[in-house]
Amino acid sequence: MSLPAVLLAAGPSPSPSPSESPNVTVPTFQDAQQSANQAASWVEQNWSTWLAIGLRVVLILVIAGVLRVVVRRAITKLIDRMNRTAAQQTGGTALGGLLVNAERRRQRSAAIGSVLRSVASFLILGTAALMVLATFQINLAPLLASAGVAGVAVGFGARNLVTDFLSGVFMILEDQYGVGDEIDAGVATGEVIEVGLRVTKLRGPNGAIWYVRNGEVKRIGNLSQGWATAGVDVTVRASEDLDRLKATLTEVAEKMSKEEPWNELLWSPIEVLGLDSVLIDSMVVRVSAKTMPGRSVTVERELRWRIKRAFDEADIRIVGGATAPAEGDTVPDPTASVAAPSVYSNAASPQAEAATPITPSQRPTGK
Repeated sequence: MSLPAVLLAAGPSPSPSPSESPNVTVPTFQDAQQSANQAASWVEQNWSTWLAIGLRVVLILVIAGVLRVVVRRAITKLIDRMNRTAAQQTGGTALGGLLVNAERRRQRSAAIGSVLRSVASFLILGTAALMVLATFQINLAPLLASAGVAGVAVGFGARNLVTDFLSGVFMILEDQYGVGDEIDAGVATGEVIEVGLRVTKLRGPNGAIWYVRNGEVKRIGNLSQGWATAGVDVTVRASEDLDRLKATLTEVAEKMSKEEPWNELLWSPIEVLGLDSVLIDSMVVRVSAKTMPGRSVTVERELRWRIKRAFDEADIRIVGGATAPAEGDTVPDPTASVAAPSVYSNAASPQAEAATPITPSQRPTGK
């Protein structure tokens, strides 16, 4: 039989399955080798750039970390040295121990050190982050613009917080007050028990604790810095002998200045300043002295006590006010200037009866 006859007897040839595609090409070994060569060539061309970027990033981070540690340690040592210097300058004397409060110095130093360390860390790490981004060739202009807009929005929304923080920083740096000081902050008055960057804590005279925002303080009166003044006004009769009066007050002042503990509380001799005012029947003598801060009221009370006892022994009378009558003067009758009672005050008088309204029972009846 011929070949065409055999093929027709065998029947039609089977068709290929759908999964078998006549266009599928199997990669050869040469193709894989060519791709590997291309990848190796690309890595070989860029590995130096990657290595340079990596080394630059590592160098930036190492320098930033070392610089941050060095700056923070320098700030800590500076604060400690300031504390030791202040302690050496005021140590060894009773006055230094009274003026310098260890807790106040510790809190002030801690606050200043915390602010300086935070600012230094923010500047160093922020600069390092920007340098790292610039190393990767990232455009920083949009990022800085967005950060600027966000900062303005946050600053506008939290302006009170920013004001409190900045006011607290300047209060601490300028040492306007500290722990243990008696201050008048306008919105509250009392003893400072804690100083913070945002809030100052005060204890009022009645024991209440006041939390005062630093941004609300417009003026501060510190009653514990420097020295205080104790002033006592003594009102006596205008007929008293001035020389005897001055001698008595001078004796009281000299005796009190030499006794303990008043000799430590007084920072200057008690002075008799003289006549503060002279009226018709009285005169006021003023006595003053410089005292330790916050102890003026105690000195004034003791000084009044001693003056009163000395005046009683010297038979010098202290009058109660500027217009108080002297002893032996006749007190005018307070009813002397009062007019005589009116006849209308007597309900039975003819004038009162005539002025009495007519009642219904007194009306005449018609005929």
